Parts: sequence; structure tokens; C-alpha cells
Amino acid sequence: MLLVEGWVRILVTGGAGFIGSTLIRQLMAFSGHDILNFDKLTYAGNLASLTHIADDSRYSFIQGDICDAEAVARVIASFRPQVIAHLAAESHVDRSIDGPGAFVHTNIVGTFTLLQQALGYYRTLDAAGQAAFRFHHISTDEVYGSLGAEGLFTETTPYDPRSPYSASKAASDHLVRAWGHSYGLPIMVTNCSNNYGPFQFPEKLIPLIIIRALSGETLPVYGDGSNVRDWLHVDDHARALQCVIEGGSPGETYNIGGNAERRNIDVVHQICAVLDRLQPRSDGRSYAGQLTFVADRPGHDQRYAIDATKLQRALGWHPQHDFATGIEATVRWYLDNRPWWQAIIDQRDATARLGAGPPPLAPIAPAIERCDAH
Repeated sequence: MLLVEGWVRILVTGGAGFIGSTLIRQLMAFSGHDILNFDKLTYAGNLASLTHIADDSRYSFIQGDICDAEAVARVIASFRPQVIAHLAAESHVDRSIDGPGAFVHTNIVGTFTLLQQALGYYRTLDAAGQAAFRFHHISTDEVYGSLGAEGLFTETTPYDPRSPYSASKAASDHLVRAWGHSYGLPIMVTNCSNNYGPFQFPEKLIPLIIIRALSGETLPVYGDGSNVRDWLHVDDHARALQCVIEGGSPGETYNIGGNAERRNIDVVHQICAVLDRLQPRSDGRSYAGQLTFVADRPGHDQRYAIDATKLQRALGWHPQHDFATGIEATVRWYLDNRPWWQAIIDQRDATARLGAGPPPLAPIAPAIERCDAH
């Protein structure tokens, strides 16, 4: 077991994002660890998600890009982390369909850059420091591809990514494992199912439906709405990540799922039913009347479902949120925290349709060259 008792320094990349900020709040509330948040603050990064801990002496923030080798090296050398929790990524499937180059740039080349700098730092540590060090790569179940009506993804499921996003995450997973096998870097990988909960960027399904419903807009559902996802409350995910950080074994992969499979159409109807109770429409009609079916996402995976048995047995983690209470609490949060998401809507059109067709062709070599790590 690693560092279950004691204080460590954890470098979190992408800590201003949805899952990253939740992990930081979890660690600040339920551990004594020191946290450095290293985030580029792209469109989905939002320091407002961390306002209440911003002045805590155990927390610090540095704005920076994981593709900038010199910046990464400086941060690692000054902070001297025992754990790197790598969450920084482009993460929206629809955006990857419109612009795959950014996903190659950040998710693949950025992960390579971070691995190189982490390895260089690891080699400077003494034996005790190397024994305590971990590089924890946080990934997605989408790398496994699409399931039929039966079965679950396990840690040994062959990779079969179908979108530019999932392909870029699969590549980053393979890079992390390769640095473990080839160079002896102590790595761990976690693959999670679809997250939901407070502070999620409005382009994702659940906050998008909530916000568009409240705005009186149509509620778009891809295809016939039959696509199935296994929903994981982000607080449960953060607890799982803490378990892996503190108790995971080097070289291991752990799947994290919420045991909450739902068809997309059923998720939308459940959100509408909660809104009907908590904030009824002025005309007395159901928000479900705003639902509309739209052309499906290209290459839309039919079903994801996670088997998290390994994590449960090895580290004693279990999800604490069932979907019914979790989705109601999430709707309540968006109703109670309109200033947080309204500021995002005012700055950018965060609920517009993306990923409807093929991207414009453009060279990606210049982007890769800018991310060269020396």
C-alpha cells in the first residue's frame, strides 16, 4: 500500500476541469496532502470551481500547458511531487469530430511530454523517493469501443476506440504503459465511465439538458436515444481516484463505474421529471415537451458498461450515489448555482450542437512541432 498514512505532494494536471477540480476538492477535504493544480485554462477550465479552497495553504495553482516541456519541468522540479495525477485532456467527443488535431496535440503529444519530464525527475530520486513515486493516468472507458446488449468492460477488454477522442485517449494509455514497461516508471491507469454532477461544463449531456430546459430551448437527443451509458457520480469517481493514489499498485489498471446503465432518452426524461417537480414551467406543461430527436453523432457508440470488481476487491471502493438521488441532487445544484454556469453561457455558446459532420481538413504537423519535448 502506498502512503495511506502520511502527507504527500500531488501534482494534478487539468485540475480546473470538471473531474480534476472535484478530485482536488476531495483531497483537500479528506486528506492532508499538498496539491498543485497545473492547468492551461482552456475553454473548459474554470477556477471558479475551486474558489473556496483558493487561499488554503495546502493548495496552489500554476497556469501552464502540458505540451510545454520547459514549463512542466519547472513545475515538477520546484514542487517535487510524489504523485502526478494526470487529468489534463481534451475530452468532448463532439469536439473531436469537428477538430481532431487538438486532441492529438493535447492528449497524445501532451501526455508524451509529461511522461518524459516525469521520467527525468524520477531518475533523480533516491531509492526511497522512487519507491514512493506514482504516475497516475486518468482515462476513459471509451477506449474499449462499443458493447452490444450484453457484457461489461473489464481491465483486459481489448481496445477498440471509435472516435478521435477515444483514439487519442487510447494512444495516451498505451504511452503511459509503455513508459512503465520500457523505463520502469511506476504508473497506474484508471478508466472511468460517464461522469455527472456539480461543476460539469454545459456542453455535456446532463448539464446541457438542464440548462436548455430552463432556457425554454429544445432538448436534443441523438438518433433514437437508445444509446446506453454507465453513469458515475463525479464525487464517487474522485473517491476512487483517491483510493488509487493512496493504495494502488504500480503497473495496474483499475476500471471505475457507477453501476447505473441508462439509455440517453431515459436520462433526459428523468431530468425533465425532476425539473417538473422542483421548478415547474409557467404554463404547467412538462419540460419533456421540449424534447426533439436530431441526427445521430457520426460513429456513435451504442453502449458502455463497466465492471469495477477489481477496484472494489483491491481497494474497497464502492459507489455511494445511486442514479435517482444523484441526478436529483445534480439538478438541484444547477438550479442553486446559476451564476456559475450562466457566466460560461454568457462568454461562449456552450450548448450549441457540435460534431455533426466531418471536420475541415488541415495539416497537424505544425501543432505537433510546437509540442516537441527536448
